[in-house]
Amino acid sequence: METLIAKTQKIPEKILSRKDEIAADFLKLAEDHIADLMSGHATRRYHAKDFADKLFIHPRHLSNTLKLTLNTSPCEVMEERILEESIKLLKETDLHIAAIGQRFAYDEPTNFTKFFKSMTGQTPLQYRKKFV
Repeated sequence: METLIAKTQKIPEKILSRKDEIAADFLKLAEDHIADLMSGHATRRYHAKDFADKLFIHPRHLSNTLKLTLNTSPCEVMEERILEESIKLLKETDLHIAAIGQRFAYDEPTNFTKFFKSMTGQTPLQYRKKFV
């Protein structure tokens, strides 16, 4: 038999486990960081340590948790998102390759080109010519 207090003040059940909460918080931070990079508010890309600091956890704990929950690493998540946004910019704008790279804090256009080619098998210029 429930007491009157128990009936009126049900304690909410925990919806997410701690590891799911960390993963969700990381994904939100990653999306916010991508938006900051795109808008020019951020001048450098975050590393796992930066995300972990914002979540008040150890970088290894963040990496291990994401491996368990998302089967990926913080770096892989960021690389995939940067690639998605780069492809979108290549398709939808006529920005120079160097300008697109600078949006994602690649100071040297060659570094952005190497990143893009390692992810897609072709340079950004080849991609633009082929798909646009």
